[in-house]
Amino acid sequence: PCRRARRLYQSGDVEGRMTATPRPDERGFTLIEVMVSLGLFALIAMAGLGLVDGVMGVQGRTEAKLDRTAAIQRAMFVIGSDFDQVSAGGISGGGVQVSLVRSAPGLGGPPVPVRYVIAGGQLTRVAGTQPQLALGEVQSGQWRFLSKGSWTDRWPVDPKVPDARPDAVAVTLTLPEGVLRKVVALPASAKDLP
Repeated sequence: PCRRARRLYQSGDVEGRMTATPRPDERGFTLIEVMVSLGLFALIAMAGLGLVDGVMGVQGRTEAKLDRTAAIQRAMFVIGSDFDQVSAGGISGGGVQVSLVRSAPGLGGPPVPVRYVIAGGQLTRVAGTQPQLALGEVQSGQWRFLSKGSWTDRWPVDPKVPDARPDAVAVTLTLPEGVLRKVVALPASAKDLP
């Protein structure tokens, strides 16, 4: 206690009042130091916020592309499935539409007429009487048919044989991502088997 009082007295002002001067190891931050540190913290926070914003933007674009890719794959799978299960009855069409009758042999249900139409920027699938959006953002499209090694734009080629079946069906779609072509080889019909 005496040492402290003596130090306070020695560091007093001219009139002998005691004032406390901090020791070098007890000093705080000056206003300038606090302002500089807050400025640096703000710069680091802004850089971090920009980084997080960039990552979130990339994530959003990636999710949108993945959703679009999944929609395209789903549409191509459904088209392939419909033509893989084509049943008795003719396939007809050309240009922007095609019709077929598909069956579900494992489910024992009745054959279902299916029609695909490319119009209004969409590929629409009509199963029975229920239209379903198969794929959006379709700029244009065309159905073609393979028979005896050559492609034709209309089926049936001979209207006198409406139950004739092509060897394969192809759909070409122009999408914002590019041109997509799906070719489905048709199963042989029972009457074509030996």
